[in-house]
Amino acid sequence: MSNLLIIGIVLILGAVGFLLGRQRALAAAGGDARNLHSLPKYYGANVGLNAIVPAFGVLIVWLLAQPLLVNANVSGMLDEGASAGARNLLMADVRRVADGLDTAVSQGALTAEGAANLGTDTDNVREILADVGVALGSEVTAQTLSAAQRYRAMSATGNIWKTIIVIAASLAGLALAFMVTKPSFRARNIVETGVLAVLIFAASIAIMTTVGIVLSLVFNTIEFFRLYAASEFFFGLRWNPSFSGRGGGSELGIIPLLWGTLYISLVALIVAVPLGLFAAIYLSEYASKGVRAFAKPLLEVLAGIPTIVYGLFALLTVGPLLVEVFGEGGFLGVSWMAGGTAVMTAGLVMGIMLIPFVSSLSDDIINAVPQSLRDGSYGLGATKSETVKQVVLPAALPGIVGAILLAASRAIGETMIVVLGAGAAARLSLNPFDAMTTVTAKIVSQLTGDSDFASPEALVAFALGITLFVITLALNVFALYIVRKYREQYD
Repeated sequence: MSNLLIIGIVLILGAVGFLLGRQRALAAAGGDARNLHSLPKYYGANVGLNAIVPAFGVLIVWLLAQPLLVNANVSGMLDEGASAGARNLLMADVRRVADGLDTAVSQGALTAEGAANLGTDTDNVREILADVGVALGSEVTAQTLSAAQRYRAMSATGNIWKTIIVIAASLAGLALAFMVTKPSFRARNIVETGVLAVLIFAASIAIMTTVGIVLSLVFNTIEFFRLYAASEFFFGLRWNPSFSGRGGGSELGIIPLLWGTLYISLVALIVAVPLGLFAAIYLSEYASKGVRAFAKPLLEVLAGIPTIVYGLFALLTVGPLLVEVFGEGGFLGVSWMAGGTAVMTAGLVMGIMLIPFVSSLSDDIINAVPQSLRDGSYGLGATKSETVKQVVLPAALPGIVGAILLAASRAIGETMIVVLGAGAAARLSLNPFDAMTTVTAKIVSQLTGDSDFASPEALVAFALGITLFVITLALNVFALYIVRKYREQYD
């Protein structure tokens, strides 16, 4: 039975439990809700929640535990002398073959009994999988086929027991809650405590996800520094990964990547901050309600454009335009720019992307300045422009600085625009018309391809990722510090 169907059954049992619990409470009170400790709906909600929450908990644990147990059991059938990386590749083949057999059974190309009794006819298996559109990267060996059949059998058995145990947990919770339903039962207290626990769990998911991401980065970064010196990584001035062997001859210095990241982000902020701030001042202080209602949503449409579209715009439009202006025979007759991919290309387009980010935050901050400050300034004889320059902007300055720092962290973490617009050259240069690359672009390139995952060239992506994480986290923390320390509190 599919997980979606199991969830549907549990939700139906929860709805039935709600109706039964409410009816039982009213019946026990003689039909008068005033004889109950809580409202009838709380009794129904208690029964419904007891039918749903334990079942969902069992389902989540089962979905997490079953793949681990099945993989651990099936991997014992594979080559014991294989390395961890090779064993993972073999298990990937096993899962593909098992999924292909399931597809063949569902499409009628193979019976369930036939899938379980294929023997060692691997050529026949490959033909069957090809007929149902399952492509395999390597030959199906007898060992892989046997492991795939074991994988299917254990998964099928686990799914059957999963269905039985989850539905049994739902029925047991419903029955127990139904039995304790009586007029003196404090149903409201129990339900509110349960809802509070659900809210706490929901709020903690983001925290647990962040912790999981950080731990995965830390462990792989530690593995990288066991293979490559941390001093060479953090202070090296050359980025030249070599995919021959296990990293011999590679130069993995992060300084050129950090320089490219910060240089492109600086160009983007030079474009985005003035335009975004001026747009925010106009919309909040000068624009009429009609103009604001039209211009603000139109400006924020830029924030909804996918970054890959911005990257294509940089590659196909902005880059060639800059080459035409600053290339050979262009501005002042000097060839400033050799190709369309450059710091300036990526920085200009990224700055355009950040305009709604800066303008929207700054507009909200400027609008939060009390009107009484403006009225006081006007009462003293100041003009509108003097009020904006000397009253509104100083009052909103901490928030605006925070918005700029948040935009900077957004620029540092951008990927697609720099991949398509900035080039792939890791170099230290002050020329904004040179091609450069960033940390995010190299994370993508290092994890793309057929390199050994245990090599420094692949593991370096995690060291780059945690470095970028620390930089953006520091910017966000500094932005929050600036906002909280210097913002003025108004009555």
